[in-house]
Amino acid sequence: MKKLKVGVIGLGEVAQIIHLPILESLSECYEIVAICDISPRLVQWAGSRYGVHQQYTDALELVKQSDLDAVFILNSNEYHTTCAIAAIKQKKHVFIEKPMTMTQQEADAIIEARDEYGVKVMVGYMRRYAPAFTQAAQDVRDMGRIQYAVIRGIIGMNHFFTNQTSTVHRFTDIPSEAAIERKTIHQRLMKQAIGEVPQEIYNAYSLLLGLGSHDISAMRELIGVPNRVVSAVQWQGGSCMAATFEYDGFYATYETGLDQNRRFDAHIEVFGSTKQLKIQYNTPYIRHLPTTLHVGETVGEAYEERVHRPTFKDPYTIEMEIFHESITQDKSLKTTPEDYKQDLTIFKMMVDQMLITYKPQ
Repeated sequence: MKKLKVGVIGLGEVAQIIHLPILESLSECYEIVAICDISPRLVQWAGSRYGVHQQYTDALELVKQSDLDAVFILNSNEYHTTCAIAAIKQKKHVFIEKPMTMTQQEADAIIEARDEYGVKVMVGYMRRYAPAFTQAAQDVRDMGRIQYAVIRGIIGMNHFFTNQTSTVHRFTDIPSEAAIERKTIHQRLMKQAIGEVPQEIYNAYSLLLGLGSHDISAMRELIGVPNRVVSAVQWQGGSCMAATFEYDGFYATYETGLDQNRRFDAHIEVFGSTKQLKIQYNTPYIRHLPTTLHVGETVGEAYEERVHRPTFKDPYTIEMEIFHESITQDKSLKTTPEDYKQDLTIFKMMVDQMLITYKPQ
């Protein structure tokens, strides 16, 4: 098995809890040979912890390292495109955490660069690689006519889970100008994505890029792209929202929000005439909590309920195994930049409906 030499850009919470430990555990597939973060002390800590000697505070320098096969882009959304294109131009394969980009124009730029330089680009939609999800996707195709679907993602803040289960290293040596630069880029990209809108709508779009991108991406694979957004509303300053999607012959409802409750309530449920399927997710910040598939079905005169727990292997590990296979065996990917662009299209449709019903709060 070919071992890929990888560089990691962004060493924050998700990298510390998820990506770095998994890359280390998949030692037959990956070797971490370069790391980067704008916090020098965080780079030093991670370098010591994982035995990585090539350490950077400038991502554009990391991608030039000649022995790299792939780059994992885990830093702030605002810099995903710059880092991805820089890595692609150095002929490095790219794994990029969701949201891949904030705008359609950025997504197109990544696609253009990928095609020109002939590398793989994978978007980190790990929920879609959970075995319970892939089983549900097949079952939905086999169940016949869909009557209704519900997509739900209402969770407490991430630190509610990480504070009790993980040690996340954070340092205060980030240059002050970096925060100003990030804010400036963020505002520019938000306006490019959805125009001049009230702050609550910007907040809602940010929530869609973050938590919502998991929900909508999984929805698309299960039941397809909706014909239109019938309605969409936001409240609580854009931290809560609901929408109705129209499909051929049925509708789907979506609800999402952030609160102060220490629980993770995320699922997708699809209803047929005699069968319903429910994919139940748990927080990804505690590894190996299983994703389960719940089936309720009328068979003859009886009603049956079943719960499938295919594996304890977390979907992050599975998607990294698939990324490795895509490179070493030249296999196609399902979570591509083109796939991701469909989410941005749906987000914009939702924002347009939110503006119709918008009332200042």
